[in-house]
Amino acid sequence: MPELPDITIYLEALAPRIVGQPLERARIVSPSLLRTVDPPLSAAEGRKVVGLRRLGKRIVWEMEGDVFLVFHLMIAGRFRWRPESTKPPAKVGLGSFDFPTGTLLLTEASPKKRASLHVVQGEADLAAHDRGGLDVLAADVAAFKTRLQSESHTLKRALTDPQLFDGICVPIAHEATVARPSTAGVVSEVVHSSRPIHNRWLSAVL
Repeated sequence: MPELPDITIYLEALAPRIVGQPLERARIVSPSLLRTVDPPLSAAEGRKVVGLRRLGKRIVWEMEGDVFLVFHLMIAGRFRWRPESTKPPAKVGLGSFDFPTGTLLLTEASPKKRASLHVVQGEADLAAHDRGGLDVLAADVAAFKTRLQSESHTLKRALTDPQLFDGICVPIAHEATVARPSTAGVVSEVVHSSRPIHNRWLSAVL
């Protein structure tokens, strides 16, 4: 599943290609991709992408008129930038999104199509897709401690729970757990080890 480093790469790669550009056409190939009907996907067509953001492990396109496209790539979903009007590939193609600058394909190389797209109207509906996890890179030790001790989980399970912490992937959690294997009395050490590990993973893939 694309995690924080992967999603960060996608956001940085997509920004110069689609932000400020109108979505000319959206084509859905796999019926399992689109999970909402109101507003329809056509409501985003003709509108410019005004911003990109991460919402947990989801990638959000902010369109003109307070319309949002929320993508969850799951395990095997991938974005692929191609020349304008390129058709989605057979078998793995889920959909395509045409811009004046090119076409963004969404593929999923898995027989179980789990990637999803939700079209939502307004910040309130967008907030419903937020699992509520704490931003590890921004939180202070006190907030981290409160969240970590709010559930009776092992350290690794707590760090990878999206309702507790935002964007920590299993390999990062494993490395932090090995570095600081217990929770009692070392919360600050867990925080201080998690952040550089997180940042190192980001630096390695950017």
